[in-house]
Amino acid sequence: MKLEFTKYQGTGNDFIMLDNSDGEYKHLTISQIKFLCNRKIGIGADGLIKLSKKEGFDFEVEYFNADGTQSFCGNGARCSVAFAKELGWIERETRFLAIDGEHNASIYKGIVRLDMLPVDNLEKNGQDFFLDTGSPHYIHFDEKEELDIISFGKEIRYSEEYNKVGVNVNLVKTIDTETIQVQTYERGAEDETLSCGTGVTACALVFMLNSSHPLRKVNIITKGGTLSVESDEYTNESGFENIWLSGPANKVFDGRIDL
Repeated sequence: MKLEFTKYQGTGNDFIMLDNSDGEYKHLTISQIKFLCNRKIGIGADGLIKLSKKEGFDFEVEYFNADGTQSFCGNGARCSVAFAKELGWIERETRFLAIDGEHNASIYKGIVRLDMLPVDNLEKNGQDFFLDTGSPHYIHFDEKEELDIISFGKEIRYSEEYNKVGVNVNLVKTIDTETIQVQTYERGAEDETLSCGTGVTACALVFMLNSSHPLRKVNIITKGGTLSVESDEYTNESGFENIWLSGPANKVFDGRIDL
């Protein structure tokens, strides 16, 4: 089979995008997805995304990590919006379905603003935090930058508590009262990635909660670029609501590969 794809990246998170409107790629196997995402023998990517038509929505996003597992991916969802616009499926506003439910988004001048599902599952683990923003995230504030993200990430991800299901691990440093720096070790990739949309969202929400003053927007610096997260104030009744993740989503190239 000759597979036609488009490569997109969102602040350094890169994805193989497939137009699956005719169901051509419906039966891709896990081994095929692993091959395509492999940076040595395949195309190379943090994940693979299939966009399909879905009744009641503009489209459906199926996201696969590089190891073939499925989850929600914030940067992948933002790149999906940009890809859907390129395909002519949407204009500026959209409503689509992902593995964690429906999302609304907008795109303007290359910036995609994506609404995230409400978060009410924040847990504190000593000085660290755990919450699920579509994917599970462990958050540690490392103000002195003494920890290596890969070794620390593996230690947490493969710990007895998280080994079975897996967890993404984030190191956070405060830059100023409205800005943080984030590094993420991602399950599925089993490595540091240049950015993680659900990860920066999780870190921003914790930063808002710990802020000494009311804070509704946080700027997040990653190795792949800068994102922002907005949210209503946290309440004990409903947690965080009206959460928006914003940042660039850019096309890299089109290609074909024999599979």
